[in-house]
Amino acid sequence: MRVVRAQIAKILRDSGVEPYTDASGYVFDETPETVRIEPCRDVIVVKPRNTEEVARVMRIAYEHNIPVFVRGGGTGLSCGAVPTKTGIVLSTERMKRIEVDAENLCAVCSAGVTLGELINAAESKGLSFPPHPGSESATVAGMVATNAGGVRAMKYGVMRNYVIGLKAVLADGEVLSLGGKMIKNNAGYNLMHLLIGSEGTLAIITEVVLKLLPPFRETLTLAVPFRCVEDAIRIVPKIMIESMPLALEYIEGEAITYGEKASGKRWPPRDKANLMVILDGDSKDDLMRKAERVAEICERSNAVDVFVATGREEKDLLAVRSLIYEGIKNDLIEILDVSVPVAKIPEYIRKCNDVAEKMGFKVINYGHAGDGNIHQHPMKRVGWEKDYEGLRMRFFEIASDLGGTITGEHGIGALKKDHLKHFISEREYRIMQEMKRIFDPKGILNPGKVVDHVR
Repeated sequence: MRVVRAQIAKILRDSGVEPYTDASGYVFDETPETVRIEPCRDVIVVKPRNTEEVARVMRIAYEHNIPVFVRGGGTGLSCGAVPTKTGIVLSTERMKRIEVDAENLCAVCSAGVTLGELINAAESKGLSFPPHPGSESATVAGMVATNAGGVRAMKYGVMRNYVIGLKAVLADGEVLSLGGKMIKNNAGYNLMHLLIGSEGTLAIITEVVLKLLPPFRETLTLAVPFRCVEDAIRIVPKIMIESMPLALEYIEGEAITYGEKASGKRWPPRDKANLMVILDGDSKDDLMRKAERVAEICERSNAVDVFVATGREEKDLLAVRSLIYEGIKNDLIEILDVSVPVAKIPEYIRKCNDVAEKMGFKVINYGHAGDGNIHQHPMKRVGWEKDYEGLRMRFFEIASDLGGTITGEHGIGALKKDHLKHFISEREYRIMQEMKRIFDPKGILNPGKVVDHVR
């Protein structure tokens, strides 16, 4: 394998591309060690600066049948950027150009611009970028390639709703320019939206045009404890109709404890099931009127209490919620992210808990109540390795039976690749394989992810 790597490095150098041979920091993402795949470490890293350099690398890779794995911020949770074969890891970290076009309410970003950098650039021009999928070190192209979601997806949508143009390099090095700064574009099949969420298996996204919105308004956060999940979830549609919050989260009491441990902050008194409702409005008076209406809905549904947080209290609540994963990650097996219809959340959690109890597992649940995306954390126990896949498969089956899907925002990657074909139709899977073959006939783009390649 070292001989192959040396040959790849020589080919790149001969073509004017300087490779980096130390790949130690480029072979894993944030997928928990308990379930992540073993990476191929016999890879070299290249760090192009622009679309043309990416195209040059891909022309070399295509000619010599070299696998290419694109890596952004490494924040994925499904081994989507983990190399599976000897080849090239293409890091976008040097692709940092960003231009905010305030007149057209958009930003043009190179692939390696981070979420944090995009937010700051938009705010410097009096605008905002509403989606917040999680870590602000995630890159723009990575978020587009995975169609990332997050807590604000209920009101403001996912990444797909903000992409109006992109550049992408195909497997053979040809560059596609799709969309642009216009809002409406109905000319032919929408290849741009096909690439969004394709996880680097169809093309390499090198530049993105993102829609921006006016600045955020005032916010206010409510913490509402309930004694059971049914009481908490049945009012979610009522809250959405009444006030359409910025975010509406379901969090179990034990999950909050982990968030407190990681953040050092305190949550108001909690119970078995809790809602966190983030409201936005034009003024403090507007917010208080919305809060009063939401509180009335909650109290009629057996809420234990309603806590209104502003200022530092609000920041503490948000810190606890955002750091639950940090607090729990050393004790969990995996973070699952199934998505079900909102009204089915209580039934889904109840059925999963029944299965987990029978199999001797403890599961902690929280997630985006407003869009039905539930994050589940099966916890480690003695001998979990031999039983876990059975538990995981049952959870996926329950979600599917309730009209849901096996992933709401983390993607398929390598971790759920073998499960996908069981939960979509055979025809749908074959169509996906055909699309992969058309875009990537040699199967060199992120092999081993999403679908099996067919020639």
